Amino acid sequence: MEKRVTFHDRWLPYILVAPQIIITIVFFFWPSGQAVWQSLLIEDSFGGNSKFVWFENFHALFRDDAYFASARLTVAFSALVATIGLGFSLLLAVMADRIIRGATVYKTFLVWPYAVAPAVAGVLWGFLFNPSAGVVAWLLRGVGIDFNYVSNGDQALLLVVIAAVWNQVSYNFLFFLAGLQSIPKSLIEAAAIDGAGPGRRFWDIVFPLLSPTGFFLLVVNIIYAFFGTFGVVDALTKGGPGQSTSILVYKVYNDGFRGQDLGGSAAQSVILMVVVILLTVVQFRFIERRVHY
Repeated sequence: MEKRVTFHDRWLPYILVAPQIIITIVFFFWPSGQAVWQSLLIEDSFGGNSKFVWFENFHALFRDDAYFASARLTVAFSALVATIGLGFSLLLAVMADRIIRGATVYKTFLVWPYAVAPAVAGVLWGFLFNPSAGVVAWLLRGVGIDFNYVSNGDQALLLVVIAAVWNQVSYNFLFFLAGLQSIPKSLIEAAAIDGAGPGRRFWDIVFPLLSPTGFFLLVVNIIYAFFGTFGVVDALTKGGPGQSTSILVYKVYNDGFRGQDLGGSAAQSVILMVVVILLTVVQFRFIERRVHY
């Protein structure tokens, strides 16, 4: 027999969901609508003189080679952050699930990076790899590696990826660890009795049972790479050297607030929003079919 919640007052359900609906409208739908409207305008720096131009801002973007270069960079950057972050976090979670002595201290240290804001994470890694005063840069020079992210675009991108992964690894770690601890130990013990080794037990039992957690984290990490890494890029490289770390979310800020191209930056934000929505839909449509619940 199916149990359903019933309300004696017909208005009570609407009152309960009203705060969430108001928050969604004020902080998502209203700004999104403003961005769509602004993307159809050409405005001066102070917004006092505007002209309705339909889709001219979008046409200009699709003719801009710098925009497509930033889009390709964002795809590569997001793939690196999601792949490395999830893989490293899963490794740490597996180690934390097996460790016995000092487990609490180990888990605490792994959770701490999540309390650090992305901008602060960028500053910290910038200090460590500073070409003139950074400890890690000095150690690398000692082994013959000249690491200078200020002038080398590839090294700057690598450092941004490292900082972004480090800042997100605690979030992934917590969910993976919770997923590992929810797996019945009897299944793993039965596989061990049948002669399956640690690797076989992980790939045949643990990994499939972790797929719902992994799928959720995949969606979260891709969205994080598209939007949440702005603070890391701004504090660490400011999109440079050149445009080597100017991902799409930073290009929206750079063109809008520095270049004063308000209509063009609004068009970029609309495209970025549509891309992320499509990616999420595709993930739920196709990747979720391989998830075992």
